Amino acid sequence: MAQKNRDTAPDPATETALARLIWPLRLTWAGLWAERLARGFWPVWTILIATLAALVLGVQDALPLEWVQGGLAATGLGALVAAGVGLRTFRRPGRAEALARLDASLPGRPISSMTDAQAIGSADPWSRAIWETHRRRMAERAALARPVPPDLRLARRDPFALRYLALTALVVALMFGSVWRVASVTGLAGSGAEAMVGPSWEAWAQPPSYTGKPSLYLNDIDAPEITLPVGSRLQIRLYGEVGSLTVSESVSGRPAGEAPAGPAQDVEVRQSGAVTIDGPAGRAWKVMALADRPPLVTADGHMEREADGQMKLSFAAQDDYGVTGGQATILLDLPAVDRRFGLAIDPEPREPVTLDLPLPISGSRADFTETLVEDLAKHPFANLPVVLNLTVTDAAMQEGRAEPLKVVLPGRRFFDPLAAALIELRRDLLWNRANGPRTAQILHAVTHAPDELFRNERAFLRTRVLMRSLDAEAATLTPALRDEIAEQLWEIALMVEEGDLASALEALRRAQDRLDEAIRNGASPDEIQRLMDEMRQALENYMRELAEEAMRNPDQQQSENRQTMEMSGDQLQEMLDKLQELMEQGRMAEAAELMEMMRQLMENMQVTMGEGQGQGPGSQAMRDLSETLRDQQGLSDESFRQLQRGPNGQPRGGEEGEGEGQDGRSLADRQRELGDRLNGTQRGDLPGQGSERGESGRRSLDEAGRAMREAERALREGDMPGALDRQAEAMERLREGMRELGEAMAEEQRQQNGEGQGEAFGRADPNSQRDPLGREPGETGRIGSDRNMLQGEDVYRRAQDLLDEIRRRSGDLSRPEIEREYLRRLLDMY
Repeated sequence: MAQKNRDTAPDPATETALARLIWPLRLTWAGLWAERLARGFWPVWTILIATLAALVLGVQDALPLEWVQGGLAATGLGALVAAGVGLRTFRRPGRAEALARLDASLPGRPISSMTDAQAIGSADPWSRAIWETHRRRMAERAALARPVPPDLRLARRDPFALRYLALTALVVALMFGSVWRVASVTGLAGSGAEAMVGPSWEAWAQPPSYTGKPSLYLNDIDAPEITLPVGSRLQIRLYGEVGSLTVSESVSGRPAGEAPAGPAQDVEVRQSGAVTIDGPAGRAWKVMALADRPPLVTADGHMEREADGQMKLSFAAQDDYGVTGGQATILLDLPAVDRRFGLAIDPEPREPVTLDLPLPISGSRADFTETLVEDLAKHPFANLPVVLNLTVTDAAMQEGRAEPLKVVLPGRRFFDPLAAALIELRRDLLWNRANGPRTAQILHAVTHAPDELFRNERAFLRTRVLMRSLDAEAATLTPALRDEIAEQLWEIALMVEEGDLASALEALRRAQDRLDEAIRNGASPDEIQRLMDEMRQALENYMRELAEEAMRNPDQQQSENRQTMEMSGDQLQEMLDKLQELMEQGRMAEAAELMEMMRQLMENMQVTMGEGQGQGPGSQAMRDLSETLRDQQGLSDESFRQLQRGPNGQPRGGEEGEGEGQDGRSLADRQRELGDRLNGTQRGDLPGQGSERGESGRRSLDEAGRAMREAERALREGDMPGALDRQAEAMERLREGMRELGEAMAEEQRQQNGEGQGEAFGRADPNSQRDPLGREPGETGRIGSDRNMLQGEDVYRRAQDLLDEIRRRSGDLSRPEIEREYLRRLLDMY
């Protein structure tokens, strides 16, 4: 007996494993219940959800009563049948089924193994030990059991996905309908008293959907007075014997004789009044019509101009139920226009500018403030007086208007005088095509002596091409051609205003000139800040180009042995900060003087180099590129002279269409020679191999070579304007490539020599900032009096020697273009 008890005694590990299976077993059992309930009764809840969706959407209010009652009866019958079928097929899951499912989810069915008894060999100790070891292993495996999720997939039982259709309909109903509409079902059958009496009635009030107010079931409203928005719809249904109930109302505004009769009446609330149902169980209400006020819109403050020329206008709008849309209409204020010059003639008719007002994406549209931002800088109305009208509409299509706002339509401001003149010509041309001959005449005057006006060669060449096109078409200018010419004038003005940044010194001068012009014209703080940032960037580029120029011309750096004054980058930054501080304080006169002093300082600036710089690999290649650029400039100048001499734009001399240069060779052959020379330089030892700047410089040289080949093709085909354009592009790409390669070479030398031995400080004019005649600057950088000049017996001889040296250096083509241009300005000054 003791042996038997020992065989059947429960193992502690088995008991622990079975205890841990309580919650996985319960959850698996609950999943079986959910699985069988879903499979047996899914038609029931599908029918109920579809019915609820229809009631929330208010289908019962739009259909005849008989249809609604029949539909509800059919729905109820269908739900009962589905429930009966589900009960008949439903089978309650037992605990053993849950245990079997849980056991089947584990490898080797460990739960069954734990509950099994040893069939043979129970008397053998070794066999019994093996059995106990097996049971412990199964217990350990059973302890890892997790609840088995139920299989709720019903695709085989519902192949048409009717349950999903019902859920979708309910979601749509909750979004666009009202839960309160379900309450209207309670009155369909009527009370018991009404059923005994016989006649009955029903009435609903449905406000307009845009108000967001719920529908009302008037049978449940005992109050003598109700408030409804204008436009609400009253639906009245009369049952029983015809004539036992009548309806009278004064809310629709119709004469009494025009009121419809019959068991179904629809009334639209247009005014306050009364609604009465006369007869058994009748009722009367006094209706207060809540008017829908038109929306309001006001312009908040004045129209502002952004730094890039965009218009910015804040406005506020209100409506009792929400604004649905709005527009801003801009008309030319002709009486306020200064009718001079190109605006003296009457303008051509133009459609008003119509802009959609921005509305809040989220939140209420009943009361909001927004900002209209639009770029109309290129519109013909830009920088002209206009009248701005703001209008908004609501859902009832009522319109609200703001007071007309008379302003100058913001546009981009051009601070370069030439760019501003081109934009004015563009405005005149868009004002009326009759200004075409006048515009062409002014372009002739502007391009007659371009040296003092055009600092951008591409801008000058494009202006000449545009001028010839306008000469040919000025008398019969079409709107399409007018718009094309206006677009080209805009692009040329931008090119003049912003430049191509091929020359850092030119970019710095341009930035200084534009800032001067902005200060004198009273530009906005945003515009001044933008121009100040541009000047900082231009100064940084200029300092970098000076360093590159010093590396490209080390011999010149070593030959100059003269007294200098050094200035660090921090000191330059302090001067810029001081300049900005003066402008922020409104001390524009002092700011202008400080900027003039900085201008003289920058033009006299050069960069000192550490020992051994400018002699590394790539220096000869940079000199070759500089020579190629210089020769390309000379060839472009000669091509332009050929264009001016040739009849109808065709060059003379040489082969047909190619032109002949001073040395007897055609321009196309010389252009091909320059391209070959550039290719040879590219195959040489260019600096920056493998670096980002080096690769960028090589790509720019590749583009320059492509532009040279296209220029050669244009020269051979006789397309001289196209050749000039391609030559200008080649020079621009050459400059970009040289700038990138110069920076790459400087970076290589800094890495070789250490950060502290490369580029040093800037050097200003020698002799304590004396000018070439030995004079010291006066206050705020202005030239002082004669008492500051060098004294002595040879003062005049020294001055003459200086002027002769300046003339000699200005004619030395081997010197950098930056230095020769500065020397020419000195000669003009003295």
